[in-house]
Amino acid sequence: MRLIGGRGLATAALGLMLSACGGGIVPPSGLSRTAPPRSAARSDQVPARQNAVPVRLPVAAVPLSAVPVVPVTGAMTAAAAGVIAGPPLATLPISDAQARGALAAFRISCASLVRRTDTSGLTRGSDWQPACAAAASASDARAFFAQWFETAQVGDGRAFATGYYEPQIHGARERRDGYVPVYGRPSDLVEADLGLFSDDLKGKKIRGRVEKNAFVPYFDRTAIEQGALDGRAPIIGWAADPVELFFLQVQGSGRLLMPDGSVMRVGYDTQNGRSYTGIGALMKARGLLGPGQTSMQGIVQWLHDHPSEGRDIMRENKSYVFFREQQGAPLGALGLPVTGGVTVAADVKFIPLGAPVFLSMDRTDATGLWVAQDTGGAIKGSNRFDTFWGAGDDARAIAGGMSARGTAFLLLPIGTIARLTGAPGAPAP
Repeated sequence: MRLIGGRGLATAALGLMLSACGGGIVPPSGLSRTAPPRSAARSDQVPARQNAVPVRLPVAAVPLSAVPVVPVTGAMTAAAAGVIAGPPLATLPISDAQARGALAAFRISCASLVRRTDTSGLTRGSDWQPACAAAASASDARAFFAQWFETAQVGDGRAFATGYYEPQIHGARERRDGYVPVYGRPSDLVEADLGLFSDDLKGKKIRGRVEKNAFVPYFDRTAIEQGALDGRAPIIGWAADPVELFFLQVQGSGRLLMPDGSVMRVGYDTQNGRSYTGIGALMKARGLLGPGQTSMQGIVQWLHDHPSEGRDIMRENKSYVFFREQQGAPLGALGLPVTGGVTVAADVKFIPLGAPVFLSMDRTDATGLWVAQDTGGAIKGSNRFDTFWGAGDDARAIAGGMSARGTAFLLLPIGTIARLTGAPGAPAP
């Protein structure tokens, strides 16, 4: 999302519940494993819920050390947090496969990088033009990054990463007993850009609806599930399992597997404007999750085993996501395709959206070269990331338990750090 979309906890499982991306997400290929309908003779019957995919146990790794710095308290951008040079890019353990994947993603992002205003305060569109021009014909990916980029540590460099993926759930296009609606954008949902009213509110938006000449908050999850959207929003599909639909909203994008085997792809359209609450944190605080249940898979199992209590807990997340049917691959926050194992969501105030970043983490699967192509509602602050894993059983297994800590090094066009720090010989702003 975003999602899931928005999305931190110290434990692996609960991190995912807080890290949903707000934008769309796109898988490389593959479908999640799903259970067949209980009876082929009863096509109107609710299918058995998806088989549990165990959490992938991580392979430990030793992250590179960050450069010791005195952190800037309350910094709201990367420029304010401070940027210092990181290790020579050629010394980073970047595999050929990672470099090729990152180069392909960087090419996709270039059109946005050169024209987008970088709210991190680090780069200008012109800074990226030489590297983007070279990327178009580059054949040696590792050599390309070594030639055109330098590494930078933002703030203290201490990174935390969770994971997200594209779920697939059972669904239908027409209403069926036991199914719940998948809503499109409501006709009465209004988005207001507060920056149009006050310069102090630039970049801030709110969503709501008009009622008796007053602008009021939009319906929350409870009201929507109790029918508040009747006649107000299109139903683009139906989901067999409300718990899986909840996680589809957390992830921000996914697939509905139809009874005939066809697939409807749905992506994030908008959200009701209510704050996102990660239910994993609530369940953890209330002691509801026992040993082995602190993964996304464990949370889903608990919700299924306690349907009434689970419904009430899910309703404590007042945020509600509205979808649109998608043709072709879902898109990230740049409006461009994103890739499993390559795309990472980040806070645009600290990472230029479209920029490469090297994560050196305490688990091998999160370590490597990524490209910031997405955002998330809870992916906020310096060196906070949400790694995207695509679709399928592997993606669900990795993302469901992803919680990695280590060091982040942002890749910036060569000369950027000198310009920012005012070093001798730096190009003029």
